[in-house]
Amino acid sequence: MITRSLQPENQETPTQFIETDLIPSHLFYRRNHFSYPTLSAANYWIPLNGSVNTPTLFSMQDILQLPSKTINVVLECAGNKRSLFEPKVFGEQWGKGAISQGAWKGVPLRALLELAGIKDGAKEVVFEGYDFGKRTDLDRVYTFTRSLPIAKALHPDTIIAYEYNHQPIPFKHGFPLRLIVPQWYAMASVKWIKQITVINQSFKGPYQSIDYVYYPHKETNEDARPVTTMNVNSTIQKPLDRDILDTGKHLIKGIAWTGKGTITKVEVSTDNGQTWSNVKVNKGDNKGYKWVSWSHVWVIAEKGEYRIMSKATDSFNRVQPLTPLWNRKGYGYNAVDEIMVKVE
Repeated sequence: MITRSLQPENQETPTQFIETDLIPSHLFYRRNHFSYPTLSAANYWIPLNGSVNTPTLFSMQDILQLPSKTINVVLECAGNKRSLFEPKVFGEQWGKGAISQGAWKGVPLRALLELAGIKDGAKEVVFEGYDFGKRTDLDRVYTFTRSLPIAKALHPDTIIAYEYNHQPIPFKHGFPLRLIVPQWYAMASVKWIKQITVINQSFKGPYQSIDYVYYPHKETNEDARPVTTMNVNSTIQKPLDRDILDTGKHLIKGIAWTGKGTITKVEVSTDNGQTWSNVKVNKGDNKGYKWVSWSHVWVIAEKGEYRIMSKATDSFNRVQPLTPLWNRKGYGYNAVDEIMVKVE
């Protein structure tokens, strides 16, 4: 793992060495705002209250007995690749490894909401985690709390998960229960769920109204909008940046993903973007909410320095831009990926 901070613990997945689509839990990236909470599965309950007909207290056994589903989901930190922004922005300086994926098993959130009965006029569902701490910009202690609009909360693949890769979710990734919200940046997938509340107004907690907001202007909040759906994106896994290669045949490979639809095309350039070639995409990966693997055989006869670039397109015709949308908190970086290699 690539450590970005120890307290709280923030570590990246070494994506350049990942050869599998199901990331082992010990290699799954870690993003925390606070220290890990203290709790156990014993006597674990989740209250579901607020604007519902029947406020309900769900035990772990209640949830385990409900019909479940398993979905393959990529989770990407909204700050993934933040260190690549120009000009630089403040915040955890993530490289390209704040992204992982695997198989999550759980109960559709919709099932719990239907059991409690959502009242007319309900607008959002709020999720509070057990993790808490102080912020540097506000004078009090906060739990990590966020909300989803009713439509996203009721999506059949928004789940309360209790297994990862067919094992109980590891403690550091949200044990015993965490929310999984496919297609949205992973700040929405609240860990260590403490309670769920249905509300009839917009939630204004700091991790929704201050953080995880695109601020496209350095000095003002004009045109601010919330961070939600993942951008179309790609990452080159091999060769490694600044590798020294010999002439001949080399495999360029990587991953691509999107928060809308599916990946339909990946292109690679080996001449600094002057020309682009469509590359082989593993269409079998285009199921559920996974990334797709792609590869391209590069035959190089001339020595020199080369910029290799990758660009993905999704089924909504969203294409990675050459320049990302700069925003002062550094979210959603999705510019064309690039590395430099030297051929000797």
